[in-house]
Amino acid sequence: MEAFYIVMLVSTVLVLIAAFSSLIAFRFGAPLLLLFLMIGLAAGTDGLGIEFSNNGLAYIFGSIALAIILFDSGFGTPINSFKQAATPAVMLASVGVLATASVFGLAAMLLLGLSYVEGLLLGSIVASTDAAAVFFLLRIGGINIRDKVRSTLEVESGTNDPMAIFLTIALVEVVSSGSGLDGFDLAMLGHFVQEMGLGVVLGVLGGMMIVLITNRVNKDKGLAPIFVLALALLVFSFTGTLGGSGFLAVYVAGIYAGNRKMHAMGTIRRFQEGLTWLAQIIMFLLLGLLATPSQFPQIIIPAVVLALFLIFVARPIAVWLCLLPFDYTQQEISFVAWVGLRGAVSILLAIMPILGGVEDGQIYFNVAFIIVLVSLLLQGWTISPMARRFSLIVPPRMGAVDKIEIDLPGAANHELLSYRVIKDSPVLSGERIPRWATPSLVIRDGKSMRYQYAGRLKENDHVYLFIAPSYSKLIDRLFASRAPVDPDDAEFFGAFSISPSRSASELDAAYGPGLITESEKGLTIAELMAQRLGSQLDYADRVRLGSLILIVRDLDENGHASTIGISLEPVEPATHLPIFINFREIAHRIRDYLREHRQKVREAVSKPRNPGGSDRT
Repeated sequence: MEAFYIVMLVSTVLVLIAAFSSLIAFRFGAPLLLLFLMIGLAAGTDGLGIEFSNNGLAYIFGSIALAIILFDSGFGTPINSFKQAATPAVMLASVGVLATASVFGLAAMLLLGLSYVEGLLLGSIVASTDAAAVFFLLRIGGINIRDKVRSTLEVESGTNDPMAIFLTIALVEVVSSGSGLDGFDLAMLGHFVQEMGLGVVLGVLGGMMIVLITNRVNKDKGLAPIFVLALALLVFSFTGTLGGSGFLAVYVAGIYAGNRKMHAMGTIRRFQEGLTWLAQIIMFLLLGLLATPSQFPQIIIPAVVLALFLIFVARPIAVWLCLLPFDYTQQEISFVAWVGLRGAVSILLAIMPILGGVEDGQIYFNVAFIIVLVSLLLQGWTISPMARRFSLIVPPRMGAVDKIEIDLPGAANHELLSYRVIKDSPVLSGERIPRWATPSLVIRDGKSMRYQYAGRLKENDHVYLFIAPSYSKLIDRLFASRAPVDPDDAEFFGAFSISPSRSASELDAAYGPGLITESEKGLTIAELMAQRLGSQLDYADRVRLGSLILIVRDLDENGHASTIGISLEPVEPATHLPIFINFREIAHRIRDYLREHRQKVREAVSKPRNPGGSDRT
């Protein structure tokens, strides 16, 4: 019992240190997950001397924590965002992981003296982006980037783990058996299809089960998050038992459940947020404790070179090849390539060669650990500057909102929201609350009063309103502070605006021809943009038509585009090298080259001859 209390004491102190250190990291913009990892290292064998070498236990705890993180990641992904980025993200999560591992394997073979299969194993370990790192830095880090790019990165990070896990397990078996590349056969391909197929199907069914049971068992809001957590882990473990990908299943279940109406949704979201924080802290602390930094100097130089090769060569090549068929700009592809953060998943997978009895398995773990450190240090600290460098930061539509969602038992047609009246908000300056919103209570200086008797609202008042579901974003604008205006915002939204209801053929006539296809000429500008994007238009969405860029400037009360901006300025390329451009841009460049060539030929033909010269060629 004394040993138990000591372990509990040390564990609790480490979690508290990680939690308190996050406040410092928020202030200075440090990547939090790197901080959690460093705390684990500092407390480990070569630091404070805490001995932890149980690889199997670390893998079990890490897998459970990753399942919780993936479920919450899917739970917070809007279905429109998923639809918008599903195809390119799945390409990155499958073909991209395989391409990254293949290219990286060549470098690992040269720098570490491994065979190609062993290099491919190390490449598979570090090929997937980390869901915890990507979701944390994009959602909590305050980086407001274009929705298409954000959705692509989030869906990729949530779906690429199963591919990396499958490759790692398969390659551990191949390396252990010594069969080399001959170990890959059709049976292994069939096993992969089975894993992914079962993951998707059981994930959807599991999401339906979570929604059904949570809505049926609605006696106590405090039990709802427990049911959701237990059912999510049930989906994860049951799918794995049947030979499917539990990680893919729990992510898909999260997407399904998070986009359905559920009992005590606000309570569930708050519980999930806290639990995800705890899962991230525990996972990174455990993996930090597992490492032995005194072994790093032996492979530090090749490991750092491999990390830089992964960041600057392998990942960009894979991303470019996967996004070539899609309408992503050079800036967007460059940013997606840069946000290839490696994290706990890579360290977790690096345990598998040790558990699988691979010769010198510790080398895989140490190299992967150093690669993760370099990735979090270099990429995690520079995501915001790189987003600004590539002009992907979306100007804020409104300022901060202080809002609380309150669960109403049995309320299918109403939501109860509480807002704090913020300085400079429109409602404070006299703008009226719409008739479809019913304000009921105002709390001022600790005293409650009916809204009708409160008079003019004052700063720091708390107002409670009943509204129809899905209308909260419109009310947010009334209670939000004034949005900060940046000098570059006007450039972001174009030189002038145009009505979204005008015909797309007018654009082709004015700035073409050849901007749009024949089938698109009968569409309005809004319909053209929605068709190109593959989803309903949202604020700051952008569509490129040759050198013309259409931008959604604002939305009306129904969520439809009300103003479209037009930018005629050519976008500065992310790099002058002929890389990171999609098929559409390649076609436009070929067309522009041919036009210039034809123009030069015409000028040469129409050029007047020299009267005193000869007619001979």
